[in-house]
Amino acid sequence: MTEVASEQLLVVVDPSARRTDGESVRIAKDVLCAGARVKWCLPEGREEFARALERRGSRRPVVVGDDHALLRAVTVLERHGELDGCALAVVPVGGRPGALAVARSLGVPLGTVAAARAVLDGSVRRLDLLADDAGGLVLGELRIPAADAAPHWGERPARRRYRSLVSALARQSRAAAEAAGAAGPGPSRLRVETDGATLVDLDQPVRAVTVTPGRTGRADVEVRPLSVGAEAAPLQAAARTVTVSGADFRYRADATVAGPVRTRTWTVRAGAWGLILPR
Repeated sequence: MTEVASEQLLVVVDPSARRTDGESVRIAKDVLCAGARVKWCLPEGREEFARALERRGSRRPVVVGDDHALLRAVTVLERHGELDGCALAVVPVGGRPGALAVARSLGVPLGTVAAARAVLDGSVRRLDLLADDAGGLVLGELRIPAADAAPHWGERPARRRYRSLVSALARQSRAAAEAAGAAGPGPSRLRVETDGATLVDLDQPVRAVTVTPGRTGRADVEVRPLSVGAEAAPLQAAARTVTVSGADFRYRADATVAGPVRTRTWTVRAGAWGLILPR
C-alpha cells in the first residue's frame, strides 16, 4: 500500500446519496472539509457526474454514494485512460439493501465517519478487476445467473415505487419457482473455460457460477453443479481468463445486471486501479 499525500480533493456526491441519506452526506462533508482542501460537487445526473471527474485537474477524486456510483466513477476514469494513475476514494452512502456490497467486499468502512477518515488518512491499495470483451468492468463479483434486481433509476419517487413493485413481483416469481422445485432463474447448462481449459461443459447442469477478482493476477472461479439428492461439491479454479458460453444467459456484474448473451470472456487486469483504504 502507498501512503496518500496531502492534496486537494474533488468530492463528487451521487444524486441518489443526497436523496436517500442527506444526513450521512452532511457528516461526510464535515469530516472531509475539516481535514483537507475540498471542492464539493453536486451533479444532478450521470452526465454531470462524469464531467466533474473528467475536469478534476490534479484533485484526488472522492465519490460519495453507493456501488453504482463507485462503478460509474471507475468506468469514467477507465474510458479516459486515467484509471491506472488515479487513486480513487469512496464514502459509501446508500439507502437500498445490498447497495454497498461491493464497497464492503473491497474493505471500505461502511460507517460514514470511518470511511471519511480513511479518505484523509488511508493508503492506496492496488486492486485487480475483471474486464469483459464488451468493455464492462467487475470490481467485486460476477455471478451467473443474475440475482433478481430492479434497475437503478436514481431520479424520481415514482420510479422508486415502480422499482419496489418490480422487486416484489420478482420475489413472488422466485418463490413460486422454488416451490415447484426449479433450480432458479437463468440457464441450467453452460460451458465454463478457465485459461482455455474446460471446467464444466454443457452436459453438466449448473446452479451458479461465481467469479471474483483476486489480488494475485488471477480470478477465483466457482461453479456449483445442479445436484439431485446429495449436494454436489463445487468446482473451483484460479484463472487469468474466464469464458462462459451456452444458451442465452444474464449475469450480475457488481451492481449491474447485463445480458442476455451467449458467450462472454472476462480477463483479469492485475493491479488495474487504486483505492484508498484504511492503513
